[in-house]
Amino acid sequence: MTLSPAAYGLVSAPPATENPLADFSDTPLWLSLIKAVLIFVYLLISTLIVIWFERRIIGRMQQRPGPNRNGPFGLLQTLADGLKSMLKEDIAPANAEKVIYRAAALITATMAFVSFSIIPLGGVVSLFGHETPLQLTDVPVAVLLVLAVASVGVYGIVLAGWSSGSTYPLLGGLRSTAQVISYEIAMGLSLVAVFLYSGSMSTSQIVASQSSLWYVLPAFFSFVVYVITMVGETNRLPFDLAEGEGEIVGGFHTEYSAMTFAMFYLGEYINMFTVSALATTMFLGGPAAPPLISMIGDGMFAGGWWGLLWFTVKMWLFMWFFVWLRGTLPRVRYDQFMRFGWKFLIPITLAWVVAVAFIRGAQLGFLGDDSVTIAGLVFNRATLILISVVAVLALVVTWVWGDRADAKRAALDTAPPEEIDPFADGYPVPPLPGQRLREPARADRVLAGPAGGTGATVQGSATDPTAPSTTDGIAGKEDTHG
Repeated sequence: MTLSPAAYGLVSAPPATENPLADFSDTPLWLSLIKAVLIFVYLLISTLIVIWFERRIIGRMQQRPGPNRNGPFGLLQTLADGLKSMLKEDIAPANAEKVIYRAAALITATMAFVSFSIIPLGGVVSLFGHETPLQLTDVPVAVLLVLAVASVGVYGIVLAGWSSGSTYPLLGGLRSTAQVISYEIAMGLSLVAVFLYSGSMSTSQIVASQSSLWYVLPAFFSFVVYVITMVGETNRLPFDLAEGEGEIVGGFHTEYSAMTFAMFYLGEYINMFTVSALATTMFLGGPAAPPLISMIGDGMFAGGWWGLLWFTVKMWLFMWFFVWLRGTLPRVRYDQFMRFGWKFLIPITLAWVVAVAFIRGAQLGFLGDDSVTIAGLVFNRATLILISVVAVLALVVTWVWGDRADAKRAALDTAPPEEIDPFADGYPVPPLPGQRLREPARADRVLAGPAGGTGATVQGSATDPTAPSTTDGIAGKEDTHG
């Protein structure tokens, strides 16, 4: 007997194969262009609001007012900053590769908009006499499209750092390359669990498969990993290492000004909305109404244009999380950040994907009351889940144990010597607790010439008795007369 995943309470919706792709048959080309413009305006307005929102919230967290002069409550401050960027002179470095220097800003600003084309913002609505979903397009591998576009967006940062012809932007571009590569791997792996539960990589089918239960519950670990990686993906505090002001001035965009700098600024915030929208789609049901609200009036507040409201509310919860992190946590060290990505997130996410694959295999390959056959062996379903959980925990313990062992070895390798020369570097250095001072070598000083002569020779020094002699007539006179 084969039971559906709904029988186990983890996924109560039908398999994604029974959920067709979004229907765009009644959407002419001109209507798609209108929807593209509406999405563009939606993102621009959201960016203006979130910049003001971030300044006000962090201002309150740091006990300062924030913008409050331009417009009511400072609402027009972001617009004034945008106009200022348009009117400023755009200066490029003399050593910059001009074509790539300009193209890098355009790549960063445009790639984030492309990812939003496959995000379902709402249900099916009537627009200019046509029944069309609030989504620009959808493909069977839509989520992979988002990851691919995010990878292309990194080229803007890398090319900006290289083409500026300056050291600090180059360091920022290299940092961003290593950072994004490591965290995109963990981000992609965190989404595999959602693919296994939904049976699809189409965003519309993933949303439809969450009609009864959002994947934030059965795939909670994937949700946590995705939230961590999306902060690293967007170069936001505490992971803004590609633009660390205290280390590399401003990072990859140090040499940019005026509107080219504003494009990087815009791209960062649009990318924040993109990763937040993807998290909403993959884990929080997309435009689906919250469970209690969906029961009111037989679903009168669910679907259609109401979906746009619920989608926006969920997405702004992630934006609040971004702002809260920036106002709360300090920047982490670069080596700690990279070690956390490569040595913890990627292995633990791989183990989690294997565990979810076992669980889904037990659900879909169910034979009897409590057994499943895998590779010719009969397993109890509870046993499979227990094995998966133990495997994940074993990997966590192994990582923690290995990390502590590495820390002990590093402490032994960097242990201070028991005896030090206080003048080894040319200036006195006090000893650390438990150290003792080594007696410095005695200097041999020989005065040359008769009294009142024209020179004096000093051989050796406090640190190196074999150093070459130096002769100074004036010093000789002073030493001799003294």
